[in-house]
Amino acid sequence: MKKKFEAVPRASKAAGPVGPKKAKVKAPGKKIFLAMAGNIGAGKTTAAKMVSQKFGFELFDEPVIDNRFLKNYYADMKRWSFTLQLEFLIHRVQHHELIHQVPKSCIQDRTLYEDPEIFAKYLHGLGNLTDSELELYFDYFKRLTRTVAQPDKVICFDVPKVDVLLSRIKVRGREEEKGIKTDFLRGLNGYYATFPMVLAGKYGVDVLTLDVTNLDIRTGQGRAEFLDKVSTFLSK
Repeated sequence: MKKKFEAVPRASKAAGPVGPKKAKVKAPGKKIFLAMAGNIGAGKTTAAKMVSQKFGFELFDEPVIDNRFLKNYYADMKRWSFTLQLEFLIHRVQHHELIHQVPKSCIQDRTLYEDPEIFAKYLHGLGNLTDSELELYFDYFKRLTRTVAQPDKVICFDVPKVDVLLSRIKVRGREEEKGIKTDFLRGLNGYYATFPMVLAGKYGVDVLTLDVTNLDIRTGQGRAEFLDKVSTFLSK
């Protein structure tokens, strides 16, 4: 059986300084379930790994590598959209069940709620899910998520410029993502624009939205600024 999540060790002091704001960054004193949200290429995976290393959170990667249908999906969305959504739903519910059991704080790369509130609705609007398939998906979602742990907090990455998303997707070089088009990402951005309000209003989740269009969180001041914002958000 493939491993569903990987633990990432806490970053050592040898990782180097992060700038003058380093002293403000501290781990929460209680268990927190934090999740990352954002469009494809927004930088969620990088951010999740960084938070895991800095604060000692257990990392739950987005189940992309283990997904049996992703390559087929990008080649023929109409044929594989429903199958892919069910595959992601099952993997994310498994993550939530594991997160409930882990005693330490956890961070999840992409939220459970992006699938029903963004991807399923968007794919239906594009004609890639029929009315019956969308209804069946929501039936599965409601039944499978009745008792799962809900995130305490979500960080939403906002990247309004689609060309920035495409550039980041190209840099990371996932083979199955080579066919992603500008219009597809632009449509997703429309749903992501209201997603923080959906999280707060419908699910009662505490949300931090960050525009990371021009913020490089990987090194230097950008990294320090991001971790400082995360630390403040976690301490609320």
